[in-house]
Amino acid sequence: MKTILRKMGDWLEDRTGLMSAIRPILNHLVPPGAKWAYVFGSATLFCFILQVVTGVGLALLYQPSSDAAYQSLQFITDQAVFGRVLRGIHFFGASGMVLFVGVHMVRVYIMAAYKYPREMNWLTGVLLLFLTIIMGFTGQLLRWDANGVWSSVVAAQNLGRIPLIGTTLARLLLGGDTIGGQSLSRFFAYHVFLFPALIFALVGLHLFLVIRNGISEPPKAGRPVDPKTYRTWYETMLKREGVPFWPNAAWRDALFGSLVILTIVGLAVVVGPPALTQPPDPSIVDTSPEPDWYMLPIFALFALVPPKTESYLIFFGPVLLVLALFALPFLSNRGERSPIRRPWAVFGVICVVIFVGALLVIGEIEPWSPRFDTKSVATLVSYQDPQLKRGAMLFYKKGCQYCHMVHGEGGLRGPNLSDIGRNWTANQLTVQIVNGGGNMPAYGGSLDKDELRDIVAFLSAQK
Repeated sequence: MKTILRKMGDWLEDRTGLMSAIRPILNHLVPPGAKWAYVFGSATLFCFILQVVTGVGLALLYQPSSDAAYQSLQFITDQAVFGRVLRGIHFFGASGMVLFVGVHMVRVYIMAAYKYPREMNWLTGVLLLFLTIIMGFTGQLLRWDANGVWSSVVAAQNLGRIPLIGTTLARLLLGGDTIGGQSLSRFFAYHVFLFPALIFALVGLHLFLVIRNGISEPPKAGRPVDPKTYRTWYETMLKREGVPFWPNAAWRDALFGSLVILTIVGLAVVVGPPALTQPPDPSIVDTSPEPDWYMLPIFALFALVPPKTESYLIFFGPVLLVLALFALPFLSNRGERSPIRRPWAVFGVICVVIFVGALLVIGEIEPWSPRFDTKSVATLVSYQDPQLKRGAMLFYKKGCQYCHMVHGEGGLRGPNLSDIGRNWTANQLTVQIVNGGGNMPAYGGSLDKDELRDIVAFLSAQK
C-alpha cells in the first residue's frame, strides 16, 4: 500500500511540481524570536479561508433578489441543515477577521516592522484592512432586513454629502438614486466577486512579500535599521540563528488558528447568527439601524460631531487617514524599531485604541439614535390626574420618549426631561413643542390644542 501511495505521490510531483514549489516556502528561515506575537497575521488568513468556505455554502442557498432574499435567509436559518450554524460561522468569522487584521497591524506598528525593506508589506496590509471592513459592510445589506437596508441607506446618505463627487459615489454604491432590487444585486456582486478577488490578489502579494523580505526580527533597543546594511545583516543573522518556518514557527500559527476556528464555531453554535429584523419596508421608519460592531465607531463618530462639520469629516477624514497610513513607511523607514525607544508611537496606539473603544461603547449605547423599544412612562407610573396620564401616553405615542428620557425610561438623543418643569414655563414648553429646533422636529402640525395642552401639563409636572 505504501509503495502504491509513494508511486502516486512521485507521479503527481513529476507532473505538477507542487512539493518542489511548496518545500522552499515551508523550509525558509525565520528569526528565532518570532513567536506568539506573530500569530495574528496567520489568524487573519485562517478567518479569511473560513469566510470563503462558509460563503460558498451560503451562496448555494441564498437568492440575491429583492423578492426572495429575505425568505431564503429565513430558510437557511430555520430549515436548512446546519444553516443556522453556517450563518453564525460566517458572521463571527467576519468579526474575527476584522479583529485580527487590526491587532496584526497594531503589532506591526508597535514593532516598526513597516520599516525598510518591508514598506510594501505595510501598504498591502493597509489595503487589506480597508477591504476587510468593506466586505463586512457589503455583507450586512445581503441580510435584506430593515436593519441592513437602513444602515446602507444611512451610509449612502453620508456618501452623498461629500462635495462634488458625493452623488456619484452614492449612486455607484446603491446602483441608482434609491435603494432597491438593483442595490441588492450590486452589493451581491461587490461581496461575492469584486472585493474577494481583490483580497485574494492582495493576500497572495502580501504573502509573497513576507517570504521575499523575510519575517521581521523582534526589535531590540540600540539596533536601528539602516537601509544600506540591513539586508546583509538580516541574511547573516538568519544563516547563523534562523530556524525553519516548518515546524519550528508554523506550529504556533497552526495551533492559534485552530483555536480561533474552534472559538468561532463554538460561538456560532451557542450564540448563533444575528437575528433578522423585519423585512425592508420604505413605509416603516420606526427602525433604529445598527451596523455590526466593527462599523459602530464610524457611525458613532459621524453622529456625534457637530452637524456643520460632518460633510468635511466624511470626505477629508478617510482621505487623510489613508494618506497618513500610506506615508508612514516612507517618512519613517529607518532608525529604531524598539517600542522602548519609540514611546510616542506606543502612546499614539494607546490613544487610538481608547478612542475607538470609546466610540464603540458610545455606538452600542446609541445616545445619538432614537430608542424605539422604550416603554411608555404611563405604564410605569400611576398618575392620579387624568390629564397627566393622557400627557404621558401622548409623550410616548408621538415619539417624544424615543429621544427624551423621563423617570429613567426613554432615549438619550435629546435632553433628559425628568426635571424640565423646574426650569421651563408652560409657555416656553409650548413654543418649543410647536416650533421644534435643532434636531427636534416641529409638532405644531401633528398635535391638536387638547393634545398639546396635555403634553405641556405632563412636562410641567416633571420637577
